[in-house]
Amino acid sequence: MAEEANVSSSSSSQVIEKKKKKNPLSLFYKDARLVFKKDEIGIEIMRIAFPAALALAADPIASLIDTAFIGRIGSVELAAVGVSIAVFNQVSKVAIFPLVSVTTSFVAEEEAASRLNSEEQEQETDNLEKGFPINNCNEMKELMSSSSSSDIDAINNKSTTSEQKISSAASIGVKKASELKKKKKKHVRKHIPSATSALIIGGVLGLLQAVLLIFGAKPILNFMGVKSDSPMLNPARQYLTLRSLGAPAILLSLAMQGIFRGFKDTKTPLYATVAGDVANIILDPILMFVFHLGVSGAAIAHIMSQYLISILLLWRLMKKVDLLPPSLKELPFRRFFTSGFLLLGRVIAVTFCVTLAASLAARHGSISMAAFQICLQIWMTTSLLADGLAIAAQAILATAFAENDLDKATATTSRVLQMGMVLGLALSIIIGVGLQFGSSLFTKDINVIHLISIGVPFVAATQPINSLAFVFDGVNFGASDFAYTAYSMASS
Repeated sequence: MAEEANVSSSSSSQVIEKKKKKNPLSLFYKDARLVFKKDEIGIEIMRIAFPAALALAADPIASLIDTAFIGRIGSVELAAVGVSIAVFNQVSKVAIFPLVSVTTSFVAEEEAASRLNSEEQEQETDNLEKGFPINNCNEMKELMSSSSSSDIDAINNKSTTSEQKISSAASIGVKKASELKKKKKKHVRKHIPSATSALIIGGVLGLLQAVLLIFGAKPILNFMGVKSDSPMLNPARQYLTLRSLGAPAILLSLAMQGIFRGFKDTKTPLYATVAGDVANIILDPILMFVFHLGVSGAAIAHIMSQYLISILLLWRLMKKVDLLPPSLKELPFRRFFTSGFLLLGRVIAVTFCVTLAASLAARHGSISMAAFQICLQIWMTTSLLADGLAIAAQAILATAFAENDLDKATATTSRVLQMGMVLGLALSIIIGVGLQFGSSLFTKDINVIHLISIGVPFVAATQPINSLAFVFDGVNFGASDFAYTAYSMASS
């Protein structure tokens, strides 16, 4: 009876476990008590997410300081630069998001595969160095166990010859092992085809963007509402044309950020980004006010900072990766373009929604537009924190799937979703309380403050959804399921 009870209890537990596996919602509450635990998964997530979020926040902070310096020149220049930055960012976004997202996943997969292959080679090298001709020994044991006594005598007569062969094989193995170790010491850098592909694509896209914006600056600005007789046209065109020279550096630096994310290294991009932004902040007043270059000085400072970031990242990358491929046929361009075009559709869908919302707000007048812009900026700023979790999820999951470690993939997915939910709820409280009392920090207009107070509950209430949406993106990207991400965004 006791045995039957044990069998029935074990079978029922298996049924429950199967139901949990079939229920996708179980990811939200699986091991929920461990959400704040500093175990291996939790530490790895935070080690990637925290520097990534700081790096994402560094550029907006530097842009705010940029805006403050430009505002001292005059309101016309400030408005002109604002339009130019909007144009530049909109064109850049089309290429940046697909490039960085695809690069992170592909590099993580290839790095994991390369590491597994390297570990197998190390094991073989160790076996050779120790003189273990494993296959021969195993075959001899099997033969001895399955043979009769007369056969064993015959085998023993030949044992001396076999031992000599094994000994010579072992000595050859030791020599080969030492040769392999010497080669390994010489070739420390990894060969990651996706890293090279990302740099080539990033460089080409950067050059195309620069050419487009330099030669099309005036018609694009006219389309954006800056008319030919507007006082904003000359400074806007001047700033946009100069800043476009930095487009190749921006695309290359972001491609390299994607590569480092694939290596689960978000500290190197953070250090490089902070160094570039500090250089930008230092150069801004010098070029703008000491050399009297005005908005051109601001553009030049930004260009120099972006090339500094690219040089620092390239210097660090060349120490880790051999960027020269043996053959161009090894580079996965087709895979990049297939996944990239899917994400391009996603970017267009997101941009369309934001642009439509902004146009509807603008139709209600400047007060509604101002309130909408403040709420949108707050929403985008809080999104950076969730984006850090998404980057961590993408890098860890891409590696786990490449290693066929499904248990780690499941545990990581559960943890980042739970962290995203907790983050969203915390942001809801902070925004809901903070903006009710702190909206005067953004504007002194009573009418704008009133509209912000109406929009605050919506912004606060959607934070959990927003956080989960970003984290789900990271999960899908980690699984290289770019198609589902694109189709779900387009259909929504």
